[in-house]
Amino acid sequence: MIRLAILADLHANLAATLAVHADLQRRGLTDIWILGDLVGKGPRPREVLDWAQAHATRVIQGNWDARVAGATHRPQDLWPRSRLTPAQLTYLGELPYGIEEQFGGAWWRFVHASSRGLFHRLYPHSSLHDQLEAFAPNAQHGLTQHADALVYADMHEALLLDVEGRPLINCGSVGNPLDSTLPCYLILEFDPHSPNHTATFVRLTYDRDEEISAAEASDMPFTREYVAELLTGAYQKRRARTGE
Repeated sequence: MIRLAILADLHANLAATLAVHADLQRRGLTDIWILGDLVGKGPRPREVLDWAQAHATRVIQGNWDARVAGATHRPQDLWPRSRLTPAQLTYLGELPYGIEEQFGGAWWRFVHASSRGLFHRLYPHSSLHDQLEAFAPNAQHGLTQHADALVYADMHEALLLDVEGRPLINCGSVGNPLDSTLPCYLILEFDPHSPNHTATFVRLTYDRDEEISAAEASDMPFTREYVAELLTGAYQKRRARTGE
């Protein structure tokens, strides 16, 4: 069997990332694919990026990776940018858009947000037309195949749908889950001789208090919102505050 660990949305949460790493080691999973958003939101972008570069087999770009690398200049982009080396910023900026790979004769596509663009969201309630379009080629982003299955991230919510016979899977978030307070990643297992596969979601605990302490000890923007998300698993809108 071919076994892949699919991680995404680490968001500079080192405590959660290391907890997932320990679980991967326990399970003997060494083929680690990261579907973007290594940095942003959390307090330790350099450490998480160091971990990814040391251990990940394949990595694609997320929207926060592109923003921190220079696509936008919000306070939440500038702070992690200042913590990374020029080489790390170049690495983030040059990550590929997606992966297309055949397993058992079926084409599997892996992207961060959708097949249309880094900043285009594919929701569970998106129309059937939009969901089917996600499997179509998009030469602009180097997606050349008619995908038989799609794995993505960005929503921070684990998901498995059948779209007219095609699996649509969201791997959930390691560092910033918004459907639970527990980190989530995906294990995919493939039979190399058939299109059969299994998809298993893994949730685990981690030292959340240590991560919160690291955030509160930093001078990163939107610490309050970040901590609230870790504690509740509910998205917090980030707006610049003045007069504080």
